[in-house]
Amino acid sequence: MEGQGGGQTWVLLRGLTRESAHWGDFPARLLRALRIQQPRARLELLDLPGNGDKHRQSSPTHVEDMMEDCRAELRRRGVPPPYQLLAMSLGAMVASEWASRYPGELSAIVLINTSLRPFSAFFRRLRPSNYWSLLMLSLTRLSLRQREAKVLSMTTRLQQQPERVLEDWVSIQRRHPVRKRNALRQLLAAARYRASVAKPEPPMLLLCSQGDSLVDWRCSQAISRAWGAPLRLHARAGHDLPLDDGEWVARNVADWLHVREVVGQTTAPMPL
Repeated sequence: MEGQGGGQTWVLLRGLTRESAHWGDFPARLLRALRIQQPRARLELLDLPGNGDKHRQSSPTHVEDMMEDCRAELRRRGVPPPYQLLAMSLGAMVASEWASRYPGELSAIVLINTSLRPFSAFFRRLRPSNYWSLLMLSLTRLSLRQREAKVLSMTTRLQQQPERVLEDWVSIQRRHPVRKRNALRQLLAAARYRASVAKPEPPMLLLCSQGDSLVDWRCSQAISRAWGAPLRLHARAGHDLPLDDGEWVARNVADWLHVREVVGQTTAPMPL
């Protein structure tokens, strides 16, 4: 899993209408945990087109094009493969497509609270109770604060200081506003995406929240069964698992890396 200069590069991808700033303090938590197993670990936080630094761009309506944009951005930054991906929701769809198209570029994948066709029905991939809420967010003239407050209530469950998070999110959207057209285009890309049935070559870990009110946790369970990837469950967190319990996510990623390392050592051939 060595990258240029002996380091290990982790690429972080967020979900629908979210940008790298929405990770909050999670990247720092993750880096601390990773460096136990990977002392030279580094993070690259990418924004999908239409979000963050790329909010003026049009969002692609196909996940494949989002994935190609991510690859191009890493080349622009001068960061060569192999990469390790940690991605959630729509970003996890981008990661799964990456693994299918370019498996040699990836050495590890962590998918968080995602859902994929053909493994789950549409009413599990997006819980029916959210259809009206998402339509309201896309089509009505809610204030910025009202819209972000609604997203916060839909995606988190364990926030001790929700008002502070809300202030941060409002500030992010003022700095990098996501156009309604781009939100709809991203939603279309997620809805039409169909993952490969074949198991991806890179090692994969699935993390999900049983308290996710946006995406049914059994979608991750279905992917785990189809692809034979380990699944770890958080009993109480919401859809935005890294925000609700970033320490849990970071700890489980580091533990998975440790287990893989131990297994690799025990299965290595004895020297002659």
